[in-house]
Amino acid sequence: MSVSFLIVTLAAFITPMVLARFKVSFLPTSVAEIIIGIIIGKSCFNLIHADTLLSWCSTFGVILLMFLSGMEIDFSLFKKNSHTLSPLEAKMAANEPKTSPVRAATYAYAFSLVASLILALLFKVTGLFSDVGLATILFSTVSLGIMTSLLKENELLSRPFGQTILLFSVLGEVIPMIALTAYSSIYAGKGASLWLITLLFIAAAFLFNRFRHFFSFFDKINKATTQIDMRLAFFVIIALVLVAETVGAENILGAFVAGIVLKLLEPAEETEHRLDAIGYGFFTPFFFILTGVNLDIPSLMRSPKTLLLIPLFFVAFILAKLPGYFGFQRRFSKKNSFVGAVATSTTITLVVTTLKIAEHLHAITPQQSGAFLLAGILTCIVGPVFFNKQYKPEPEDQKQTSLHIIGVNLVTVSAAQQLSKGMYDVQMYTDNSKNFTTYNSQANVHFLDSLDPDELIANHIFDTDILVLGYADYNVNYKLSLAAKKYGVNRVIVRFENRNPLNDMEDELKKAGIEYFSYFDINVGMMRSMIDSPSMLQILTSSESRLYEVVVNDSIFVGVEVKDLPHIDKITISRIYRNGHAIAPHGYTQLQLGDHIIFSASAEESAYFRRKLQRRNE
Repeated sequence: MSVSFLIVTLAAFITPMVLARFKVSFLPTSVAEIIIGIIIGKSCFNLIHADTLLSWCSTFGVILLMFLSGMEIDFSLFKKNSHTLSPLEAKMAANEPKTSPVRAATYAYAFSLVASLILALLFKVTGLFSDVGLATILFSTVSLGIMTSLLKENELLSRPFGQTILLFSVLGEVIPMIALTAYSSIYAGKGASLWLITLLFIAAAFLFNRFRHFFSFFDKINKATTQIDMRLAFFVIIALVLVAETVGAENILGAFVAGIVLKLLEPAEETEHRLDAIGYGFFTPFFFILTGVNLDIPSLMRSPKTLLLIPLFFVAFILAKLPGYFGFQRRFSKKNSFVGAVATSTTITLVVTTLKIAEHLHAITPQQSGAFLLAGILTCIVGPVFFNKQYKPEPEDQKQTSLHIIGVNLVTVSAAQQLSKGMYDVQMYTDNSKNFTTYNSQANVHFLDSLDPDELIANHIFDTDILVLGYADYNVNYKLSLAAKKYGVNRVIVRFENRNPLNDMEDELKKAGIEYFSYFDINVGMMRSMIDSPSMLQILTSSESRLYEVVVNDSIFVGVEVKDLPHIDKITISRIYRNGHAIAPHGYTQLQLGDHIIFSASAEESAYFRRKLQRRNE
């Protein structure tokens, strides 16, 4: 161990704390670590003297960084629905924009790739930078990790716009990395053996096939003292990095492919979190900090050409992504298409590794490398800030949950009136003229000429997210619920006036996935609850503080402790249901995706809390 190692470890520790203390949210942690490295390195105080241990930690840091980048790829985005679409799903699919996120991202990146090549040629023609291949690779890169964090923070990962930007970013990391491998092999005079790189993918396929069922029995054999999932992860990393180096590819390509293999093995979220902790918590800061340490800005500033290259490279990084606007515009608004194009100019991770390889090959001078690096740092500041300031939600992201209620009476109208107006678009229907006249002024009620399922489908009554059947006649509710579920309505809720009919229909309703309740069971449960808990009736019926349920769909809250949830001082969490089991929550209970939280709060706080946690952002 050395004093330099201690200083770098301390710098890695205090960097995120400083960002949090001064609320610097626009600056990615990796960029801040490079800046810290500049301060303690050659450019300022020169406190660090690189030794073997620091160099090894830096190298292993970039390997883990590329591995974790491979694990960032969400392959479900590339999958097509294999199941037969219901009539409702088919109708919704027909009404969606013709350009899918995959197609929009592919078009956008293709335009960007052409622009990168044109810019590289311009730099060669002007004599500013002569290596067209290297410049094209650098201009076409996107920082997948930073873009993923940006989309996650803005709760866009599950939205079409977020998926498109994410796919663009995946292409902006995968394609330049493959191109970099080919470039380095050809530049090093190993172009004839380039075909050997296919052995890397064969090895990856072998490892995937060998361990494809690993996580299905992993929980049965894992112990705290073995951590077999971690051992598998590092075995896959080392094996594929070794294969990559053996066949003449770059070690980062092997690490990236290793990340893809482990992602395809579908590890548990806890495994992914532990790998993130090892990588981002310890090793990758060494890579970024030492990148800043080795950057000698004073010497760069003495070169007029370098001073000219920094702003030119920065502009080129942005111009290379602007043509992506024409791909994004095929699906999204003009403003957001432009915002997305500028944001995807954010690049640092692959730029740093590319520059390291290029310097090792003597394909670039230290001055040119420094100019590229500083320009990349600027994109990491400008891109996220511009996105956060200018992005406006797409109309499809602002849609309320559609709720149709068939059966208008005092119960259904009262329930509809107490729902949050900002969350639900409520439409009510009845074929009873008397009830229509009675409640038309109190709710958005429509009169039906017929309750025939085919007529309801033809009139779009079943075109909804949630359907509630509230007729007193249980036969009507039963018949319509089955028809609606067959049509493809996601949630169907059925009311029964008494208990007896339920005995014959319960199996059919459960099999169809229909939610149902009977007044008899509710009354029994209420009486039992009031005996055990005298305040239960007030909790359930109060308009100021009622019981609510929210499902955690936003990955931002994975691992967040209950005490750190937004507005936790204004809500009371009574139970968390996880995988069908009830958990008594305390302040340090950590949330997981899919958790069902039962809580009480005012209507206003409930709407805010549910909107924050249940928005899909996986």
